[in-house]
Amino acid sequence: MFQDIRAVLFDLDGTLIDSAPDLGAAADKMRTDRGLPPLPLAAYRPMAGAGARGMLDIAFGMAPDHAEFALYREEFFANYESRMTQHTRIFAGVAELLAQLQAQQLPWGVVTNKSARFTDPLVRAIPTFASAMTVISGDTTPHAKPHPAPLLEAAQRLGIAPAHCIYVGDDERDIVAGRAAGMATVAATYGYLGAQSDVAAWGAHSVIDAPLALLPLLGGTL
Repeated sequence: MFQDIRAVLFDLDGTLIDSAPDLGAAADKMRTDRGLPPLPLAAYRPMAGAGARGMLDIAFGMAPDHAEFALYREEFFANYESRMTQHTRIFAGVAELLAQLQAQQLPWGVVTNKSARFTDPLVRAIPTFASAMTVISGDTTPHAKPHPAPLLEAAQRLGIAPAHCIYVGDDERDIVAGRAAGMATVAATYGYLGAQSDVAAWGAHSVIDAPLALLPLLGGTL
């Protein structure tokens, strides 16, 4: 149980929203457009948190050092931008969790590596997120996670010291960034990497297997 927490910050993909269906479909369209057979969503889901890099790796075995990676990435971005709210949904329990935070006047926000080009319209499209007090994208600061800069920016915008913030994420880089920022960290195993990773090795201060499992950890705050 954490003490004296005054704000809760969340990663987006794999923590608040399940965007794997739209991310996977954007990459899979690139395969079928090239005459390749489609892949099941299950193939894409574990790497959904890695964005274009993860999706292109699954779809084509393409790494960022590939000569055509930049071209493929832009095509993927265009595909994703055209469909990013079709099948993306908040995880079960997220609406209730955020409602509880709001009811207790505990501000919350989003810190994601997704660029603002996608983050801003996506957040606007989900009414549940209207109560977010800050939204930090991967290009808001000069550095993305696992660098602590985005989290420090979020804390500054909220006017709350990092030591009084919790950061919740489903990827090891979230925990690395949170700890580097001096925040309490919570690993979400219901996200994309939790079930397939050694979460205990991430060094998170706590671990949850469902969004609402965060609430008991705030017992010293609410």
